[in-house]
Amino acid sequence: MRLKNSLAIITAVVGLSLLTTAAYTQDKSFELRLAHWVPPSHPLQKAMEEWGTSLEKATNGTVKFKVYPAQQLGKAFDHYDMARDGIADVTYINPGYQPGRFPLIGAGELPFLMSTAKGGSQALDAWYRKYAEQEMRDVKFCLAFVHDPGTFHSKAKKIMVPGDIKGMKIRPAHATIATWVTQLGGSNVQSSAPEVRDIIEKGVAEAVTFPWGSIPLFGIDKVTKYHMDAPLYVTTFAWVMNKAKYNEMSASQKKAVDAHCTNEWALKVAAPWADFEHLGVQKLKADPAHEVYSITPAQLAEWRKSAEPLEKTWADNVRKARGNPDVAMKELKAELAKFKAAY
Repeated sequence: MRLKNSLAIITAVVGLSLLTTAAYTQDKSFELRLAHWVPPSHPLQKAMEEWGTSLEKATNGTVKFKVYPAQQLGKAFDHYDMARDGIADVTYINPGYQPGRFPLIGAGELPFLMSTAKGGSQALDAWYRKYAEQEMRDVKFCLAFVHDPGTFHSKAKKIMVPGDIKGMKIRPAHATIATWVTQLGGSNVQSSAPEVRDIIEKGVAEAVTFPWGSIPLFGIDKVTKYHMDAPLYVTTFAWVMNKAKYNEMSASQKKAVDAHCTNEWALKVAAPWADFEHLGVQKLKADPAHEVYSITPAQLAEWRKSAEPLEKTWADNVRKARGNPDVAMKELKAELAKFKAAY
């Protein structure tokens, strides 16, 4: 009797497997274009490759992929529209590259909010999912994450207190840092990450806000000397997908894509990059051509005080977009506490 039951179970499992395989065999085949703007040596390249490989396996090879790094399909600023318009199928975006367009997710850009990239990525992703349906409705939102906390890196002088920004030309990481620089009397030089070395080398900018590991990766270590050892801010990112391409897929293929657009995958994407950036602190400390300096608790308090108006600016922008900033911020802080990522 047990043998018969075992055979029946095995037969059922094999049958189900054959049915699943048959279902994928009948599906239309796709090769997704996965686009980003950082170099192929960046941890994001490997993350995209692992994501694509896992999706290919989950769809029995009916959904394949190719990664296009280093702005091959378009400029960094354009990656959201590239996904919307079908120039690429899945893209990596920095919402802060387009000030005013995505006010809600800008909450994650506020200084002194997140302490860690891993928990911060999970918190941001879990919080933003319902808001993405409103704010990024012309694409399929996949996941969101942040990089390890960044700071100021400068060419000619140490930046110690907020007053030092006055009169300086700064390349900001995103719209919120740009507002901060303006409020402190500095001027902003807008550029994407791959262009930072060039603008500092030419004297167009004197300093940049950037995470640590990416300083050598983008060659910015060749044009900067001073690095403030204080975690000031993070940058929010997202992966988004062309809606038309997703809608062309079968139910089983869509299910596989959805299983790769989860909070767990947000952490998988963020974790290697977080480790990479964190190691950059020691790398620059060990380089005699660079000075990594600390600030005092009193100086840090000055920075925190100077950043307070930024939350009001963010809230005003959210209200203009008919959102409720008080509710949104309360929900985000709850997620940060849940994932132990609050500053």
